[in-house]
Amino acid sequence: MGDDSGAEEVGRILEVVTEKVPQLLTQLRATLFSADAGREMGQAVGSFYKELIDSGIPEEEALSMAKSYIGSIQGLLNQMKSGHGGGGS
Repeated sequence: MGDDSGAEEVGRILEVVTEKVPQLLTQLRATLFSADAGREMGQAVGSFYKELIDSGIPEEEALSMAKSYIGSIQGLLNQMKSGHGGGGS
């Protein structure tokens, strides 16, 4: 008796998730990979590099650290782009 209504509720929830999650991921990707996002990421990396230099870090080391920083960002974005948060590639 009560089991049928629970199963129906789960079915409705799964329908919503199946419909809404792909839309959400598509919108998130569009935001993350827009020209504005690229410009902002470039500014963030440039600011990070400049701050390292201003703090007395040698240029070569600061460049290496900035490359590592952008590599970390790219890794995160690639995980998001592939549609999962890190479950084996």
